[in-house]
Amino acid sequence: MKVIRTSIMTLIVFTIITGIIYPLAVTGIAQLLFPFQANGSIINQNGNPVGSALIGQQLGNPIYFWGRPSATSPYPYNASSSSGSNLGQGNSVLLNAVQERIARLKAEDPTNNKPVPIDLVTASGSGLDPHISPAAAEYQAARVARNRVVDEAKVRALITAYTEPRQLGIFVEPVVNDLKLNFALDELR
Repeated sequence: MKVIRTSIMTLIVFTIITGIIYPLAVTGIAQLLFPFQANGSIINQNGNPVGSALIGQQLGNPIYFWGRPSATSPYPYNASSSSGSNLGQGNSVLLNAVQERIARLKAEDPTNNKPVPIDLVTASGSGLDPHISPAAAEYQAARVARNRVVDEAKVRALITAYTEPRQLGIFVEPVVNDLKLNFALDELR
């Protein structure tokens, strides 16, 4: 009986510590030190939430920069179904999808003869990546400027302004958050 009582008390104590105290402490510290990130990195426009800086958006409108394709199901950028396609490089399904995406990009901007950056035609490992490479943004700059009827130099300046550098100067490649860039475009006059 003593062993059972000790086991039950241990279960109750650790449930309180790890199930109540620890989560509340971590949530409280996160809210104090990093409120934007702790609340999902939500981006607001005109006081309304329009997306998260951590999750890509499906935009087909040619006035916007397009992000990486999503591999989530049953719909693109489904945060509750984060996953990659798990298709290997030689898989015909992946090759056909990449070819279709290249054809779509070429059809939307037939005068662009540059090679299509790989991140515009392949999904990330999570299927939710909100970032594209600066090369992918530059590839789309002429199309976006033409469809918005704005100076291409202004669009390229925004790309430069919204390019996030390497972390600590050495980790990861520079990236552009396409959601933030697109909202900056909406502010462009």
